[in-house]
Amino acid sequence: MSVNHFILLSAILFSLGAVGVLIRRNPLIMFMSIELMLNAVNLAFVAFSRYLQVLEGQVFVFLILAVAAAEVAVGLAIIVAIFRSRESVDVDEISGLKG
Repeated sequence: MSVNHFILLSAILFSLGAVGVLIRRNPLIMFMSIELMLNAVNLAFVAFSRYLQVLEGQVFVFLILAVAAAEVAVGLAIIVAIFRSRESVDVDEISGLKG
């Protein structure tokens, strides 16, 4: 398999994630779509890293995974806090986070 196959798969996954973020109104599905987009970028980094025979792309993937884990933890905490205060997590109903 060539690097083109991996880049095509990465583009398809990224497009599916972008469509999920733009169309769906459920914050959990939006977070999963963002994670799908990050994993698509990770796939592209690993593919190019393997093709160019350098390790910087694979090291950068570990940094992206750490940021994604932190994003999920903070995002889920915000969703739980909004659900406890409003008993709804619909994105259209949330106008802002006011104290």
